[in-house]
Amino acid sequence: MKAVIQRVTTASVTIDGNVVGQIENGFLVLLGVGQGDSEKEIEKMVKKMVGLRIFQDENGKTNLSLQDVGGQLLIVSQFTLLADCRKGRRPSFVKAGDPENANRLYEKFIDACRQHVDVVKHGEFGADMKVSLTNDGPFTIILDSDELN
Repeated sequence: MKAVIQRVTTASVTIDGNVVGQIENGFLVLLGVGQGDSEKEIEKMVKKMVGLRIFQDENGKTNLSLQDVGGQLLIVSQFTLLADCRKGRRPSFVKAGDPENANRLYEKFIDACRQHVDVVKHGEFGADMKVSLTNDGPFTIILDSDELN
């Protein structure tokens, strides 16, 4: 499981011209579910993500977490995070999870986030989405469940 976490002042996701999720002050999370991923990765990823101290305190130091600042989450499924670009010029997506399991884990990830964060918005699995954001910093972190303790 891979996540690209962007600290944002605003973010939204639109499907067919309709805004389906919108947040202020928090994280836009692009989530890719891979082959072999299971529910065991979810809690590890969520706890790490909401605990990341990447918001500024009163002294301008990045000492505060999403929970400390009452931040919001916008979660968007993005299987292209699992792209393999080692050969040729056309990315291979064979490492991406099968759609049925990936959707199930995406929904469970959203549910797990709701256990830690009051405002959790999301896109729609498999939809053609337009994502807008104002990256704050810019500050972007990549989490890979295979690399977390």
